[in-house]
Amino acid sequence: MKKPVVTDYSVESLLQRLIAHPSVSSEPNRALIDEVAALAASYADDIAILPNETGDKAGLLLRFGHGEGGLVFSGHSDVVPVVGQDWHSDPFDLHKADGRYYGRGVADMKGFIACVLSLMPWLAEQNLARPVIVAISYDEEIGCLGAPQIIEGLQNWGAQGALAVIGEPTLLEPVVAQKGITNLRTTVYGKPAHSSQIGQGISAVHEAAKLIVAIEAMMGQWQQEGRLDGQFAIPFSSLHVGTVHGGEAVNINAASCQFDWELRHLPQDDAQILIDHIAAAGKALIEQQPGLRIEHQRLIETVPALAARDQGTLLDLLSRHLPDMAVQTVAYATEAGIFQQGGFPAVILGPGCIRQAHQADEWVECAQLEQCVHLLRHLINDYCINA
Repeated sequence: MKKPVVTDYSVESLLQRLIAHPSVSSEPNRALIDEVAALAASYADDIAILPNETGDKAGLLLRFGHGEGGLVFSGHSDVVPVVGQDWHSDPFDLHKADGRYYGRGVADMKGFIACVLSLMPWLAEQNLARPVIVAISYDEEIGCLGAPQIIEGLQNWGAQGALAVIGEPTLLEPVVAQKGITNLRTTVYGKPAHSSQIGQGISAVHEAAKLIVAIEAMMGQWQQEGRLDGQFAIPFSSLHVGTVHGGEAVNINAASCQFDWELRHLPQDDAQILIDHIAAAGKALIEQQPGLRIEHQRLIETVPALAARDQGTLLDLLSRHLPDMAVQTVAYATEAGIFQQGGFPAVILGPGCIRQAHQADEWVECAQLEQCVHLLRHLINDYCINA
């Protein structure tokens, strides 16, 4: 048995430590990662810190036991900002009241990470037939930027085929499918002229408006073509334009106009093909207006969707301990699709409710964290100890 570290490994203590790190995506997370690695040093069989190019951020892998397959419990270390939100307690100092924990990230998703880490002393005492791996990523909130490093690290450890639980807040109900997402920026360049001289210039604002209308029409066309999946509340790949900026003055044909938009695609849809449809609509406008120029830029690379496939073993395992289990699908993006593409059957399941994520006074029920620890113990017992 490994020599224990004299410290408190309760969920509450660990959650307090995690919340105390204001690991907003715009800031480094190394202090958090280094502290977790130090807490794991006396218990984990293998530890891998996976830094980004600048070294100010890193992912973390902890392995308990050896061998192939096993279970991966994955969470992201970054949180969204609190600026402009009306908090009633310090968001980076864990607050407990009325059976709830309050703090930035308690639901999304440091609560899950604390649950997993609380099992480290127990895991170190077990004779594991299959390994248990803890994966902590960075920059999930701004495009799942750290997840590919996690997948590469797992593959380097020979962990392909391990069952992955992505601990986003789902009230401990498994999510088996999610939409993918791509964020894009389109810039339309026209030809400035005085607005009284209609036809002498090309208004980038007018042409951008045409393209925005075409984007909405394209979404309707996909529905008419039957590109539908009834397991999702919004059963089609959706398009949304979020911001528009353009023009210099009311009496000048705008030289440029820029808008940011997103695609949330169904698992069975190819995101690039759908994006190409929008690009084709832009080319049609250019053919009608020589001198018009349109550029498309990806703000984030496509985060892949999670498809409801290859999850039978994991769902059977979960169903033993969730007798009233009801699988769900969601429209928001997570790292689960990246795990699936990397060869790791994945579901999304964790304590807390997604409605609390990103909100002021973010909270999770203490009982949910207790239930999560109980469930994780059972999963490990069934799949990694008594295998």
